[in-house]
Amino acid sequence: MILIIWYVIFVAIGDVLAYLVGLMVERVWGSYPSMVAFIVMYFFVLWVAWVLSVRITEPRRAAA
Repeated sequence: MILIIWYVIFVAIGDVLAYLVGLMVERVWGSYPSMVAFIVMYFFVLWVAWVLSVRITEPRRAAA
């Protein structure tokens, strides 16, 4: 359960950042590059959030 909670937190933070970057790209280059940048970052965030969540919730190994 804690894995999903961390995942949702990371995705929420990443999506806000992707939205802000997409907004800045739209103001400079227009709507199409903004859409492409947001979609690429959105799927990248999904992957990175999963990797981070798994690493954080991974059980600690006992010292040998």
